[in-house]
Amino acid sequence: MPIDLQTLTIASWRAQLVAKTARVVDLVEAYQTEIVRRNGELNAYLEVFDQAKQIAEQSDQWLEKGNPLRPLEGVPLAVKDNILIAGEICSAGSKMLATYRATYSATVIKRLAQAGAIMLGRTNMDEFAMGSSTENSAFGPTHHPTDPTRVPGGSSGGTASAVGANLALAGLGSDTAGSVRQPASFCGLVGLKPTYGAVSRSGLIAMASSLDQIGPMAKTVADVEAIFSVIVGRDPLDSTTVEYPKVKNILPAIKNIRLGVPEGLIGDGVSEAVKNNFTAALDRWRLAGAKIVPITLPRLADALAAYYIISPAEVSSNLARFDGMRYGDRVAGATLREEYEKTRGQKFGREVRRRIMLGTYVLSAGYYDAYYRRALATRDLLITDFATAFRQVDAVVMPTTPTTAFALGEKVTDPLQMYLADVFTVPANIAGLPALSVPNGVDQTGLPFGFQLVAPSFREDLLFQLGKQHANL
Repeated sequence: MPIDLQTLTIASWRAQLVAKTARVVDLVEAYQTEIVRRNGELNAYLEVFDQAKQIAEQSDQWLEKGNPLRPLEGVPLAVKDNILIAGEICSAGSKMLATYRATYSATVIKRLAQAGAIMLGRTNMDEFAMGSSTENSAFGPTHHPTDPTRVPGGSSGGTASAVGANLALAGLGSDTAGSVRQPASFCGLVGLKPTYGAVSRSGLIAMASSLDQIGPMAKTVADVEAIFSVIVGRDPLDSTTVEYPKVKNILPAIKNIRLGVPEGLIGDGVSEAVKNNFTAALDRWRLAGAKIVPITLPRLADALAAYYIISPAEVSSNLARFDGMRYGDRVAGATLREEYEKTRGQKFGREVRRRIMLGTYVLSAGYYDAYYRRALATRDLLITDFATAFRQVDAVVMPTTPTTAFALGEKVTDPLQMYLADVFTVPANIAGLPALSVPNGVDQTGLPFGFQLVAPSFREDLLFQLGKQHANL
């Protein structure tokens, strides 16, 4: 019997395996067929891995021997092209790493493989994760899964497009300013940015080390939760990870849930459709009995500005290694200086060069105190603001994005407008908090809206409970 990829979830797939009505190799072949049919139009995958079918056959053999189902048995995943998989190219969407083959696998990949998951292929992304539309890839833009004239979001747009188009059951992205949640919102998916330190970054090509987090995207909150439960936890290879707290609080009855809405949240640049959609969602929560509480986050408006100082500064440092000598492809020159300039000038795209220059500027001796130190102080104040808010509410809610998916080419020549696409997602990264984007209906043209929940550190359990309730409102 054919597998219905449109309605398939991890839970329903496990049920089929238990009932022995499907084989893992059948599912992988079904996705590979869809990839052949649609990827030429979408450019979601940069490469489909040859060994996926072989691993699927091994999974079937594992089950035929009577072994128990592993947590993600036979689940085909799309993987963003900045997460290392041993033996496979990992380009980070850049010419600089177009031929680089990973010598080891990221910790999250190891944990997923041990849980039975299968990596289908590597997905397109904005170069070195710098962008909000996946138009900055050196390998061409990715298209929206339901309207190919629009962007899928970014920088994890390839994964979002793949999952949204049923070219994978779920996938991994990385979130530095909203790069999991924003494309998930644009493509009608659930996307999680975990608490900073909850998931290992070992094997993730760094953009901004104090902000990056690997996170899952899927069709349902339960699927995202299943993937998170596998990849979460301390890793000796990443000193920023911690032992994830095991004791959790039970979510109160819906009539006692307190959802905080920051005052002055909806300003200029937010579409009327997003405003109305968000208000309608709050009304549904209120009708169900939840308390909608106005809160004050005085530095929320400064989060985006702080991000675009902190992030480029870390980009400037992290990407210094890609010079054609130590890492990356090399362009020959008559002198060492010329070789260095040609390599970085030709192998890095425009947005990457822009952010390196900005980051170098704010870290320079004359401007460090005026910009970078003040941005770090703003970050500390925002963390304090959120801590104060969480003494009043269980979670903070806001739209995921200020607009629905915009047209290809609409903002690519206006970086400031592109940066504003992250206005609602950046605060969680700056504060290191977990945040979840869940689908919140569609507009008149069928483009999805997103509803975002932000919780205290290491309270992903709260996000999952609230996300599931939101789906039932």
